[in-house]
Amino acid sequence: MMILAAPAAFAAETPCTKDAPCEVANGEYFLAFPDSWDGASAMPAIIFYHGHNSSGLSPLRSRGLRESFLDRGYLLISPNGAARPSGVRAWPARPGHGGGRDDVEFSLAVLEDAATKAPIDPQKVIVSGFSAGGSMAWMMGCYAGGKFAAIISVAGAMRRPHPEGICPNPTRRALQVHGFSDKQVPFEGRSIREWHQGDAHETLSLHRRSNQCRSNPDEIIVGQKWRTRHWRSCEVGDLAYVEHDGGHGLPRGWTSLAVGWFEEGVVAAD
Repeated sequence: MMILAAPAAFAAETPCTKDAPCEVANGEYFLAFPDSWDGASAMPAIIFYHGHNSSGLSPLRSRGLRESFLDRGYLLISPNGAARPSGVRAWPARPGHGGGRDDVEFSLAVLEDAATKAPIDPQKVIVSGFSAGGSMAWMMGCYAGGKFAAIISVAGAMRRPHPEGICPNPTRRALQVHGFSDKQVPFEGRSIREWHQGDAHETLSLHRRSNQCRSNPDEIIVGQKWRTRHWRSCEVGDLAYVEHDGGHGLPRGWTSLAVGWFEEGVVAAD
């Protein structure tokens, strides 16, 4: 895992704001700092990828991310997807389809640059995202997962084509949150022109193989809101799959569920 050591002194003014995003090669990103930060201590961090046709400003406005992560001391890192000629920002989340850039290398450059703006705890960096951003989180978890503590995908899946056999650099821990009624990114995925969104259950299977999890989960919880399948006895890390009745969206309460899973290793029944 990379060493995220920032300089001893930091800029007095908060960098990478909505009015002045920070720039790296081939893109830009935004930062949101927790109000509790003392200006010196290393922080846990969450990189959050926005959905299709959105921007890195959208996660900065998320009440859930603020209450569950920022208010708990996490630094929020919000990159911009590559802009297409139409102006739409997107995450292709497939090797070789980054809209003229390598989104994995871009993301690593964002993290490295963010560490020059504030100290980041390298053992507590999460990669997360919604929809296309959730697919991008899975891509990071498969091709650069060893650099992160966990990935959390909401309504996204590992897009095809998948790597042969196992991920080349799998993340140790992964959480997938998905809506049973999702028609935009259904469990099975959809073919869109020449590509496929990927299948959420194939994604889970790929992660189980990559981290030597057994096929059946160690724990199944059926609550009023969440239905959870949790693999705890993987040779490396763990995997949790959480389903809700809703459609394509960020379900209320997903952030508190996610931070509880990351910090305590349990998925709360609700």
